[in-house]
Amino acid sequence: MTDQSEPGSLERLLRPLRRELSIELANALLRLQADGKMQARYEELADKNTENALSTEERAELESLVHVNSILTVLKAEARAFLERPEAA
Repeated sequence: MTDQSEPGSLERLLRPLRRELSIELANALLRLQADGKMQARYEELADKNTENALSTEERAELESLVHVNSILTVLKAEARAFLERPEAA
């Protein structure tokens, strides 16, 4: 069983970014989100995945979207942590 308190490798890799952030960049990262077209495509692929009806290409596309979302989630967490530091205020 893995220790859930241990940060994942992606988080450990991106954590040093926090030292390089500016308030403007941190806020810009927090505003990032998928546009309507990309969100609709993700939902379409997720639905097809639930139905076990993805083609090989669609599965790769869905995995890519999930991977990008994981990276963005970690970047946003680092941006939030940066903005919570007293010296960022």
